[in-house]
Amino acid sequence: MTERTTYTIACLSGHGIAPEVMAEASRALARVSALHGFRIRETHPPFGGEARTQSGHALPAATRSATLGAEAVLVAVAADPALADVESELDLRARLDRVAFGEHGSITLLSPLTDATLEWTLARAFDVARSSRARVASVGGDDTWSAAFSRELTRHDGVDAEALTVKAAIHDLTFEPERFDVVVTPAAYADALLGFLAHGSAPRVAASSRLAGSGPSVFAPVHGAAEDIAGQGVANPASMLLAAAVMLGEGLGERRAAETLTNAVLGASANGVRTPDLVRVGLGATTREFADVVIAHLPHAMTTAEFYREAIA
Repeated sequence: MTERTTYTIACLSGHGIAPEVMAEASRALARVSALHGFRIRETHPPFGGEARTQSGHALPAATRSATLGAEAVLVAVAADPALADVESELDLRARLDRVAFGEHGSITLLSPLTDATLEWTLARAFDVARSSRARVASVGGDDTWSAAFSRELTRHDGVDAEALTVKAAIHDLTFEPERFDVVVTPAAYADALLGFLAHGSAPRVAASSRLAGSGPSVFAPVHGAAEDIAGQGVANPASMLLAAAVMLGEGLGERRAAETLTNAVLGASANGVRTPDLVRVGLGATTREFADVVIAHLPHAMTTAEFYREAIA
């Protein structure tokens, strides 16, 4: 019997709703990894406010060691100040945002973190596209950007590519998001494009990450600590679950498992499962109830007959 691959991830929860949404991500990762034939080994070192309370330091030495030794870092609160200390230790080169919408649609937005990582980011954009629908759109950029994009395109036969102005991209992302797959843009435009992309009529879920050239990358939801609802069990875990899915695909290379989890999150959102932040009248689903629906849907969200047979065996 072949031994299953095991991945080690550092789970940094912090304060506020972080422990609640991280717990649901852990449950979903355990189930989806079992379905796809690998294992996830989680470490949960003290981090942020929790660590400061225990030891006086937001990033203790043991937490730093666990983070650097992991294959990916999953963070539950993107705005935790201690995250900057984590990221300063890593070889981070590009920002990757993913917005999932409808029942099966998603767009990946990449931008380089520095001018020196432009070519690395472009190569990664084409790599992500090859694992998806093989479409890359370059938005904005100067002559240096355009030349680098053209050079990278010559290395990727079979990938459809286009170059758009920022104005044209905003229009199309707003009204025709389904035609996009991977969008790559300079850092100066990333927030603006994400703002238009993350809002629309279909249910949309977003997650963000920082990709490393070597060592672990960092994956996080887009929400903050939401201290006002912490401990009530009503936080929406969708962004956290999508962050876990992005980690599977772009951090661990388990892209089929990533697609399964993404589809399950979208399925729950599209089928009317709403936590109180999305409900105008009534109580809505709890954090655990939302995740229960996602986990139950995982076997049905698998996209190949091979994996579906494994799921029901």
